[in-house]
Amino acid sequence: MKKPALFLAIAICCLSGFETLAQISVPFKSKTDDSIHNVFIWHSDTLRELRKDSIAIQSLFGHVKLQSEKTFFYTDSLAMNHKDNIIEAFGHVHINDKDSTDIYSDYMKYFVDTKKIIFQKNVQLLDGKGTLSTDELHYDMNMHIGDYYNGGKVVNKNTTVTSQEGTYYADTKDVYFKKNVKLKDPAYDLSADSLIYNSEKQLATFITTTFIRDSSGRTISTRDGFYDMKNHRAQFGKRPTITDKGETITADNIHFEDSTGISTAQGNAVFQDTVQNLTLISNLMIANKKTNTFLATQQPLIILKQDKDSIYITGDTVFSANIPDSVLRTPDSVQGMAIVRKAANPNDSSLRYLQIYHHVRIFSDSLQAVADSVYYSGLDSIFRLYINPVAWAGGYQVTGDTMFLYTKNKKPDRLFAFENSLVVGKSYTNMYNQIKGNTLNGYFKDGVIDYMRAKGSAEAVYYIKDDSMNLVGVNRVNKADVIDMIFLNKQLNKVVLREDADGVMYPIRKAKIDELKLRNFKWLDYRRPKTKYELFREAPEPQAVPEEKTGPVNEERKDTIQGLR
Repeated sequence: MKKPALFLAIAICCLSGFETLAQISVPFKSKTDDSIHNVFIWHSDTLRELRKDSIAIQSLFGHVKLQSEKTFFYTDSLAMNHKDNIIEAFGHVHINDKDSTDIYSDYMKYFVDTKKIIFQKNVQLLDGKGTLSTDELHYDMNMHIGDYYNGGKVVNKNTTVTSQEGTYYADTKDVYFKKNVKLKDPAYDLSADSLIYNSEKQLATFITTTFIRDSSGRTISTRDGFYDMKNHRAQFGKRPTITDKGETITADNIHFEDSTGISTAQGNAVFQDTVQNLTLISNLMIANKKTNTFLATQQPLIILKQDKDSIYITGDTVFSANIPDSVLRTPDSVQGMAIVRKAANPNDSSLRYLQIYHHVRIFSDSLQAVADSVYYSGLDSIFRLYINPVAWAGGYQVTGDTMFLYTKNKKPDRLFAFENSLVVGKSYTNMYNQIKGNTLNGYFKDGVIDYMRAKGSAEAVYYIKDDSMNLVGVNRVNKADVIDMIFLNKQLNKVVLREDADGVMYPIRKAKIDELKLRNFKWLDYRRPKTKYELFREAPEPQAVPEEKTGPVNEERKDTIQGLR
């Protein structure tokens, strides 16, 4: 004890009331080994020594400045306990660690052996990028890591994050928040059980289930990913879900950039519009919020949901956008009302159009169709089928150069084919009922085919049955102005010739069946999607595939479709 007493006598002379030209070293002997930890005193207005039960306590008062390796301590007063190797500081405590991290508090306990510090009361940690505030902080000078367990807050520019527990990493500027995490930003509010936030990069990393709400009301649920607040971009993984008003999208991964307005959803993505009862499934979706456009590729599937008869549509590519104002600004009263609706709500999903490109296939219980491309307008609910369209209703096939399918409440209402329109229905093997005209209108009742009308240079071939449904003859109509086909329970019930008609009836035994085919006749039933699971299979020629056979179905996509039915 003589050496510390001698040291203190010298130190008191040197330190009382002025700052030394060189620091004074105070040795602390380790409790676990023979190593010595030196603490340097740079300044103190007053230094005193107290002894109690052979324990010497050195106290420094007034503008105290200490150094331990690269860490500087500033405080109003402190006490050094050499027996327990503890330094306690009181009042306006401030440490500077490696000239990069500053910590302030009202009280500090420094364990010299382990180089760990406990800060209490009004604790603040500043790293030049953000401020951490808490009531108690445990700081490891070896690892430059701080922990709090009783609530803390980090403020970084306009972003504030609070949590019950947290770990601060001074070297990387990361904070690992745990338990009841809340992030508030002018653009976003976030809640989670855990979150990693980097104050230098302003980067939030999601590691548990996280809920986000932005300033527009859009909500995001994710279990993985990040949000870059500096560059306004984000990526979400593990099947995140984004809900924006009446629209929801879920995918394996979703990425978006606010600066460009472009978002990308990848991996069995599912988009749902609850207002229009529309669902879109695709492996890749790209949306542009600034232009309000939408693109889906990689086996996209559109589902227009109904209680009993939903419409399923596939193609190589699906594109959607707002109907242009130039289309809405017309004398038509319906379109005039639409422009008023759009002005009141620019995001009104009913004022959008869909374009489906290449290998389009449509399926519902009451109607099926194929075409090269389709245009659908939410304004008039019409599907416009282009380039070799074919439609099937009941047992009948309809072809034409162009075809319009009118829908009402998402159900087929009217089918209009013009230029080279032809209706074909199979009566018996190699025997087909046929009606041809310049235009063809098919009408549906409650979504079920009711009757069809061919008009303009109409022709027909149809087979006659008796009351016992035995085949007795065939009618060949060479010319008529109008021919009507009336259906009952999806089957042809009667054919009515209106106005001038020129034709002949052949007894079935005398009819030359192979010659009773109208111009452009083709039986394309092999192309018909007979179930919704055949939509992704383009059938080969009929000789290779029996009519009853269905194609293979991707099981994951099948489960998704069944869940949405």
